[in-house]
Amino acid sequence: MTTRATRREWIGLAIIALPCGVYAMDLTVLYLAVPSLSADLQPSSTQLLWIMDIYGFLVAGCLVTMGTLGDRVGRRRIMLWGAAAFAVTSVVAAFAPTADLLVAARAALGVAGATVAPSTLSLIRNMFHNERQRTFAIGVWIAAFSAGAAIGPVVGGVLIEFFWWGSVFLLAVPVMVILLVLGPRFLPEYRDPAARPLDLASAALSLFAVLAVIYGVKRLVEHDDLLVSLAAILFGIVLAVIFVRRQRGLAHPHIELSLFAAPAFRASLGVYAVIGLVMFGIYYFIPQYFQLVAGLSPLSAALWTSPGALAFVVGSMWTARWVARFGRERTLIAGQAVAAAGLLATAFVTATDSVVLLAVASVVASIGFAPVITIANDLIVGTAPPERAGAASGVAETCGELSGALGVALFGTLGVGLYRAGTDASLATLVTPSLLAEMQATLGGAVGASARLDPVVRDTVLAAAREAFVDGMQATAWICGSLTAATAVFAARWSAAFRMTAAAP
Repeated sequence: MTTRATRREWIGLAIIALPCGVYAMDLTVLYLAVPSLSADLQPSSTQLLWIMDIYGFLVAGCLVTMGTLGDRVGRRRIMLWGAAAFAVTSVVAAFAPTADLLVAARAALGVAGATVAPSTLSLIRNMFHNERQRTFAIGVWIAAFSAGAAIGPVVGGVLIEFFWWGSVFLLAVPVMVILLVLGPRFLPEYRDPAARPLDLASAALSLFAVLAVIYGVKRLVEHDDLLVSLAAILFGIVLAVIFVRRQRGLAHPHIELSLFAAPAFRASLGVYAVIGLVMFGIYYFIPQYFQLVAGLSPLSAALWTSPGALAFVVGSMWTARWVARFGRERTLIAGQAVAAAGLLATAFVTATDSVVLLAVASVVASIGFAPVITIANDLIVGTAPPERAGAASGVAETCGELSGALGVALFGTLGVGLYRAGTDASLATLVTPSLLAEMQATLGGAVGASARLDPVVRDTVLAAAREAFVDGMQATAWICGSLTAATAVFAARWSAAFRMTAAAP
């Protein structure tokens, strides 16, 4: 009989959830601050791109290293160091007088943020030894991330309405102060009793491998630059191969490759990768549909997307109950089947009168995604030896970051391709070549450019552009739904692979 958690551990979980929400919020909170930030700091287009992206880049690149470092120097210690750095750097970002300083502050926030996520998940591994309680705790952990990402734009919009753009960064300061005050009291410390030195060459290889791949896939979506994108991705893959080969020859590797010996670890990582791919792939289209196709205001669009976000939170919290009643393997398979149904329902969304259908489909998909992601993370950290839980957490979250970026790149590119093909066929005879090129960049570009047209022509052009965009979203929904259904079949066929069996230490 495993030891059940006490009130101390549950309070510790609540403390852990707070920085997780802030970590996720910082990925999205700047979206609505861009206009006022641009007016104040006047960044170049390149600087603005780095202000928006560098936080996510460095979070993804540093997760594995920070997880491994936490195993070696202490998970609570590395998390508290990161919290202090996050609070200080948030203040610097809030009052940054130049775009260059804001880029540097966002980069530092990314490094600090990367210390939070793997440390929080690996601490849950040590705090909750009862499997059902640990599954519930990981559900709370995932719900905190989901809630932070969902409310980021809304909170950012409210703050921008009443304060200056820098106020969005100050949200993190009181949360990190709470963590610094209460963390030492309620969170246990854990480190590998046989701690070994960190291999700096491996840390650099893992960082630049992830950064290169993330940069390549984002470059493909944002600039449609195939040659540079493929070169960056290939460079990242080469660095990853060198990293793996180096681990095999080290007496004290950066990541123990024996983690991958556990079938549940490998299978869960694979499912997590596919779910991240399809989830971010379809979510790339949904906010654009509400605003640019349905014509809703940013606030109204946020309200229509909130049921899906809430469903994800609820699904994460209920996963432990479903696992207790139906078992881990059945819940995992059922979650994928439900998610596939929600994705396939999205394929029936049209350019007119489908707001309710899309909202309902999003809720169904989120209810399905939530237990899959919760169980996958539970298995990944649960099958790792306790002294390797930080490294396992870093691997899991890096997998999520990479698959999410790849999903946006692949399906965003598919959507852009179908959108351009559709507008080529329908708009070429209605607008000038220069205006057509502007409209084919994005649907947002088409909406903006159409304001310069005669009202009768504008309505025709907008209808055609929106129809072309929805064609891309429908194709993505069919592919994502089919991939998710195929992954459910895989999980059903090899369900034994998802049983909790610890890897060798």
